Amino acid sequence: MKYIFRTIILLFSTLLFSQSKDGYWDNMRTTNETILLKAGERKAIKSADFPEGTTEIVCRVTVLDENQKIASSLVSLLKAIPDPYGIGQGSAGAVFLASTISGDDKCKYAIFKNATTATNAVGSGDFNQACFYQKEPLSKDAKLLKDKSACFTAGMQNLWFVFESDNWLMKQKIVLEIVPWVNYKASRGWTNDAKKQLLITNEKLSYFADLQNKDVFQSSFLEQITNQYKYSEFNQLLEIEKKAALEKATKEALKKSGEDKVLMMKSNDAATIQFLNRNYSKAIQIIDNQIQSTGEFSDVNCLILSKCYLHLKQFDKAEKYILLGLEKDKTETSLQLQLAHVYMFTDNMKEAKALHEKYKNQNITDEESWKTQTQKDFESFEKSGLPTDKFKKILRILD
Repeated sequence: MKYIFRTIILLFSTLLFSQSKDGYWDNMRTTNETILLKAGERKAIKSADFPEGTTEIVCRVTVLDENQKIASSLVSLLKAIPDPYGIGQGSAGAVFLASTISGDDKCKYAIFKNATTATNAVGSGDFNQACFYQKEPLSKDAKLLKDKSACFTAGMQNLWFVFESDNWLMKQKIVLEIVPWVNYKASRGWTNDAKKQLLITNEKLSYFADLQNKDVFQSSFLEQITNQYKYSEFNQLLEIEKKAALEKATKEALKKSGEDKVLMMKSNDAATIQFLNRNYSKAIQIIDNQIQSTGEFSDVNCLILSKCYLHLKQFDKAEKYILLGLEKDKTETSLQLQLAHVYMFTDNMKEAKALHEKYKNQNITDEESWKTQTQKDFESFEKSGLPTDKFKKILRILD
């Protein structure tokens, strides 16, 4: 009676878990094997391959007399509980599962994690290397083997059951049933070690040390990759495909974690220092690297780039970034001033004068007027060797 009660409790707890949203009972890859044992004989049964993501299994051993049958299969009973949280239905299912097993014959059995030890046990009767040994002969048994238990670890493919007849006169019929529980997340194959290897790629990024919330960024990055690919699928990608997938996931993670804004601010600060030191090409490189890394750019990025290209006399590129910046913020007077400079240097004086007339009474910043900034820019342009012949015409408009 005590044994039946323990079995009921064990299987009832299993049934409660069977309907979890985290996974499912896999009824397609079950083990359902029947063997006949002669008096005193030992035999081994290898389980069916466990599907990827198996985190636990339920197994049932049934010893039948010659003409007896099991009332219902294990997998059908696991799936027959419509409301696992209803105590009445759950308990009734567990009682049914235990009580419908019939037979007076008994056997011993052991579970092994590899074929070699199982084969040795069949030949010698030595069960010392078993991960589980049922020494007490019984006619029925049911067990829940969870991930990281003595007999079950993540990623294992099979188990081997060795049965020993306890009947020294008659043959026995033994039925072994195994149903795996597949965890949705684990079925994608991303073990902790695999995830750690993936994170190493980010730690090698040139800007990784500059990130403020590395854990948030890394978590978002992992989510991007592991949700899109199974581990096996990711490893089958060509190197060029894998690189593209990593770059895309990195950019998405930067955006979701808000670290793209952090990188923008840091790159703008670094580029501004280079600009003030008249290292225009270096300033451009810093901004370009940031845009390539994040896949995003700001109006401030565009302002710095336009200033650099103006000093390098690359007026078309300067205009390109000015217009891109104005698409993001049409009210940015700093960009309007840079556009006026481009028009002046490209002999579009009508457009240049129109902008100066429009904005001459406004401020560029809280402390810098349009006129003062124009004068400072002209001084800087002169140092860079840009033509100065139109400066006076513009300054007359501002007086």
